[in-house]
Amino acid sequence: MTRTSTQDTMEPATLGASARTTAGRTQAGARRTALGRFGEETAARWLAGQGYRVVARNWRGVDGELDLVAEHGGWWVGVEVKTRSGLGYGDPLEAITPRKLRRLHRLTRQWWNESPLTERTDRWRVDAVAVLVPPGGGVRVDLVQDVRP
Repeated sequence: MTRTSTQDTMEPATLGASARTTAGRTQAGARRTALGRFGEETAARWLAGQGYRVVARNWRGVDGELDLVAEHGGWWVGVEVKTRSGLGYGDPLEAITPRKLRRLHRLTRQWWNESPLTERTDRWRVDAVAVLVPPGGGVRVDLVQDVRP
């Protein structure tokens, strides 16, 4: 398991604009959704800068959804993105429980089995990305590669 971290000065400019109440959702729920979308976009751009090639976003399988699917260094990678606006509930990566990790492995294997991009000899793994957007500004991105249950 490899962990990488970086700090960036990107600002979540769209968070406030996307946080309006729509179709019965609470404003707090809309903010969480906007924060999650911002985190996934930030993670995808950051991973591309690290040599990942994102091939799918929000892929739905039998057991749920993979935030991102990418190719990196000869591996097919299912990527779980966790985004937080602070550490009040702990590090974003702490939200990935062993149960969720087993589900992510099943989903990644399902994507790998069903994708026309893969071959039987290809390798796959699950990576996790934490995006922290503190109230004071800036963004921190952490990557943990090859996360296993």
